[in-house]
Amino acid sequence: MKNMQKVYNPKDFEERIYRDWMEAGDFTPDRDADRAADKQPFTIVMPPPNVTGNLHMGHAMNNTLQDILTRFKRLQGYSALWIPGTDHASISTEVKVVEKLRQEGKSKESLGREKFLDAAWDWTEEYGGNIKNQLKKLGVSCDWSRDRFTLDENLSEAVQEVFIRLYEKGLIYRGNRIINWCPHDKTALSDAEVEHDEQDGKIWTFRYPIDGEDDCIEISTTRPETIPGDLAVAVNPDDERYTEYIGKQVVLPILGRKIPIIADPYVETEFGTGAVKITPSHDPNDFQVGERHDLGQLLIMDETAHLNANAGKYEGMDRYEARKAIVADFDEAGYLVKIEDHHNAVGHCERCKTVIEPMLSLQWFVAMESLAKPALEAYQKGELHFVPERFGKIYTHWLENIRDWCISRQLWWGHRIPVYYCDECGEIIVSKEKPTACKKCNNTALRQDEDTLDTWFSSALWPFSTMGWPHQTEDLEYYYPTDVLVTGYDIIFFWVIRMVFSALELTGELPFTDVYLTGLVRDEQGRKMSKSLGNGIDPLEVIDQYGADALRFTLVTGTSPGNDTRFSDKRVENNRNFCNKLWNASRFVLMNLPEDFQNASIDSAKLRSEDRWILTRGDKTVSDVARKIEKYDIGLAAEAIHDFVWDEYCDWYIEMVKPRLYGEDVRDRETVYAVLLDVLEKILKMLHPFMPFITEEIYSFLPGEKGKLIASDWPQSGVYAFKEDVEKISALREAIRGIRNAKAEMDIEPHRKSKLFVLSSDADRRALYDESRGHLANLANITDVSFAENRDEVEEDVISVVVEKAELFLPMKDLVDYAKEAERLEREVEKTQSEIERAEKKLANENFVNKAKAEVVEAEREKLATYTENLANLNERLHFVKERL
Repeated sequence: MKNMQKVYNPKDFEERIYRDWMEAGDFTPDRDADRAADKQPFTIVMPPPNVTGNLHMGHAMNNTLQDILTRFKRLQGYSALWIPGTDHASISTEVKVVEKLRQEGKSKESLGREKFLDAAWDWTEEYGGNIKNQLKKLGVSCDWSRDRFTLDENLSEAVQEVFIRLYEKGLIYRGNRIINWCPHDKTALSDAEVEHDEQDGKIWTFRYPIDGEDDCIEISTTRPETIPGDLAVAVNPDDERYTEYIGKQVVLPILGRKIPIIADPYVETEFGTGAVKITPSHDPNDFQVGERHDLGQLLIMDETAHLNANAGKYEGMDRYEARKAIVADFDEAGYLVKIEDHHNAVGHCERCKTVIEPMLSLQWFVAMESLAKPALEAYQKGELHFVPERFGKIYTHWLENIRDWCISRQLWWGHRIPVYYCDECGEIIVSKEKPTACKKCNNTALRQDEDTLDTWFSSALWPFSTMGWPHQTEDLEYYYPTDVLVTGYDIIFFWVIRMVFSALELTGELPFTDVYLTGLVRDEQGRKMSKSLGNGIDPLEVIDQYGADALRFTLVTGTSPGNDTRFSDKRVENNRNFCNKLWNASRFVLMNLPEDFQNASIDSAKLRSEDRWILTRGDKTVSDVARKIEKYDIGLAAEAIHDFVWDEYCDWYIEMVKPRLYGEDVRDRETVYAVLLDVLEKILKMLHPFMPFITEEIYSFLPGEKGKLIASDWPQSGVYAFKEDVEKISALREAIRGIRNAKAEMDIEPHRKSKLFVLSSDADRRALYDESRGHLANLANITDVSFAENRDEVEEDVISVVVEKAELFLPMKDLVDYAKEAERLEREVEKTQSEIERAEKKLANENFVNKAKAEVVEAEREKLATYTENLANLNERLHFVKERL
């Protein structure tokens, strides 16, 4: 039999074990064999991290949860497939490559598209493997042989197929619409890529003179820089203040252009003056008003958010320079009425944090109305579930208020839009390959659209494109749809919704039935981890210090779906101690086995009460843990295992059976060996999904030819149900804990021995204490047990412990050396009196009381009160002890 190392050190085996798993193909299910064996598939697709990313605590938690589910289902006998992969992250990657080129004195434009893409691929190959290698350190058991990348050939084919299908159905179109424009990244953004931050701003009120009249109308705006693009002033048709103005024109101050006053229900009568400027090319709501009233368009900004020639004298100014200039000009000319503080939500680019600019632009869009409806109905019918359920409201809100999705991006890195233009006749050709000639006019000089598709367009296909769609592969047939998506609650709209409507449209099935939403991992103070705060924690450094198992357990204990969790080194340290506890307990069990021991079967007739108790509790824990994992209460499942291992198995059962292990009864020792090993094996299997490395390592030392833990079975439950023994041992533990606690409260050393008097009218309880004399001696240092009918039969000077159905008494004379205790208490009295004198002297000093800070003086008074109270208690105790000398 192999011997375990004396000291638990995860560096001794974590890397070796992961390499063994990989080389043996333990993460790769045998689809054909599993199907032949009628195994049920269980599938997860990994939310693909950015190819240029590094592992952070959010990734670590999310992937630990996925790994727990996958390992659990694998042990349960499912054909468990977890598909890993990375996302090309178009904007993020392009920004990094552009920055690298800038440092080399080059630019994207100077290189040209092809050479720039070569540079982007070089970057991806250099850094793209980082996060995958880091995930391996965490112990994830995904099938790396099926590793996918969103720019892989097959996934690119899927993207082109989807674009063409949706275009042919009229669900993808090209048009001028208001989009979110990032002036820094110079690309359009979808609504989901915009972060709205609450901030303090201003609201300006201006006078617009009525054409031909000595009158004006006041309008309020938060964006004066867009005034040159005004094409109307709008009022609510029910607002009686402005009825007479409808149909007239105003003269745009400074610029001199005449624009109409129109009536539209969009205008809120309570906002500002109740009259608003309409700038159709720079506001999504104004765009709709403009379309209803046929106002036309007037774009006044370029892609860098500088004003163009349509802005007249403000041409060339940055939008914020223009704001200042326009306000100043209006003020000087007498058109500025007032400036007020205004709190509102301002959209920022989620990547570079630049304030986005709503802007009219010719882009490609997905028409969302018909796609959103089945996605919403699937949830309403109960076919799609959110964990926790409250996030279903967010899903519903997004779908009920969804707008058409802008999918074109002014980037080079990504899936290039499969559209070709004929400049001779204006024909638009959608095709996977470049056509040789225009079918309409036979022109051969065709050009492809310069834009790429939104990253989320390809990610939306992830659950099925990773399995070979649009081809009907064996993987797709067997493993799709997937079972559960584990992702952060912050990307419900970014990703979850898009996967759902894409899958329903293209495969006719939901991509998954359950969506498990995680919270954020925050620091110890509850703050979001960020570079700016300097509070980020590198998971790899934690793994290096404490081991992957301790980190994994920390990330899932004390958490619940959808709620943020706080991370601290102390918690990791506690969980490393748990690993150490398991290691030492396992080593103790194995060291006590005979050299030639093989697994022995459990003979129920030879079991004692404590054996039946631990076997029953082990069975119960197995079923509890399985039920909790299946309900996604993974944090509670981890806590159930922890409590069973630490408290019941290690601190109670092993301690209870030590005398039997060292006893002369060989057959009884064999019973203890069998029970210890049976429960230990169940523990390792239950704990394996959470702590795969330490459990696999310990499992390799168990006697017998067991193979690897990763390829074993989830333990059976429902075998043992000794209810009476569970109740008996629970009562015994209550008594022993009560005795230990009573000694601790009296500052009595735990090892001090004493007699025990039991006062109880319950015959079963008296029998329990009588037959448990050995356990009471071993675990509570009881020398003898006596039973009393009434209190008069018990010695007078005792410690009392009240438990269910009994009162226990420990004679003080057995526990306390009164002479030594008197000496100790006299020293404590003297010390406390000295502290009282010091505090009284300090508080009698007027200089201290008058000059020290009030809180310092108050603290000193509180100390004096505490010392005075302590002295009274000490004197009372001293008097009690001296009486017994």
